[in-house]
Amino acid sequence: MQERCGWVGQEDIYIAYHDTEWGVPVYDSRALWEKLVLDGFQAGLSWITILKKRQNFIEAFHGFDPNVIATWGEPEIETLLQNPGIIRHRGKIAATISNARVWQAIEQEQGFDTYLWNFVGGKPLQNNFKLLADVPPSTPLSTEISKDLKKRGFKFCGPTIVYAFMEAVGMANDHIVTCPRHSHLSKTR
Repeated sequence: MQERCGWVGQEDIYIAYHDTEWGVPVYDSRALWEKLVLDGFQAGLSWITILKKRQNFIEAFHGFDPNVIATWGEPEIETLLQNPGIIRHRGKIAATISNARVWQAIEQEQGFDTYLWNFVGGKPLQNNFKLLADVPPSTPLSTEISKDLKKRGFKFCGPTIVYAFMEAVGMANDHIVTCPRHSHLSKTR
């Protein structure tokens, strides 16, 4: 019998995320940006916390438009710190604004999507983990990407955050082999 990955809880929002979104390759610069922002906000928290607040984040961060966010400063930070619908962490909010400016530079240089997908040769890495315990929290590649992002000025993008991001956006197929999504996504190129 095939079963979902072991990290999926019983809540409908978690199941839907796993079954329709997690691990599906994302090739859109803005969508990749949104995922990286949310993974940064997740640091130290559970993903279900972010999922439950996701719509609030979308509204508070103007649809994750990096061109809007890049213009923000202290007044917007103060407004966001008063918003109970999001994670009110000054460092993460300030990093999102700073990262939006870096996103703009990468987007103009080559496209944020091209920049990220070049690290994996333009197609998802196909892993074949049998158990959830086999999935690493980070990899040499996520460390390399993290270092490059930081060199460019990104914050809240350590190797563990980057690897979670890679899994979420389908750069690495880390559904365990007994999960029906693994075989479905292994056919994705």
